Amino acid sequence: MASGMAEGGLAGRYANALFELAQEQKAVDAVSADLASLRKALETSPDLTRLVRSPVFGAADQARALKAVLEKMGTGELATKFVLLLAAKRRLFVLLQAITAYEHQVAKSRGETEAEVTSARALSTSEITELKAALKAKLGKEPRLHAKTDPSLLGGLVVKVGSRMIDSSLRTKLDGLRAAMKGN
Repeated sequence: MASGMAEGGLAGRYANALFELAQEQKAVDAVSADLASLRKALETSPDLTRLVRSPVFGAADQARALKAVLEKMGTGELATKFVLLLAAKRRLFVLLQAITAYEHQVAKSRGETEAEVTSARALSTSEITELKAALKAKLGKEPRLHAKTDPSLLGGLVVKVGSRMIDSSLRTKLDGLRAAMKGN
């Protein structure tokens, strides 16, 4: 196995197979970009998410609809075949997990590490650059950031790298202060 240890579970097995095919075809970056676009589409379209997750739709209906969506998005052949295979095997419910597992495989092959950053507001380019530099110094690997916003944090950041979490959000600090004042 060229890529080392595979991610676990059903999604991991599919992602590992896709990664190995992408490596053979020298299409790792193209597939990665296609899957990132598909993830974004799934996160922003409730209808597309319903199509992928609902058992009400038959495999043929899902495949037909997804093929049209993927063509419209300009998705490459390998990523399209991957999604249609999941549809044919009635495994679309693992699509998002498989995309995540594929991203982990790509990051691992490049010596990168995945980091999820949640902030109260969108981070500027300079803030992202500074955060990447700080994480690289701390982790010794190039971080691959996935940024999200959550206004309920009020301020600060929550950074997750693997099983580690650094929570410097204002909300958490205020909750800690509130608990301390109550005597808990």
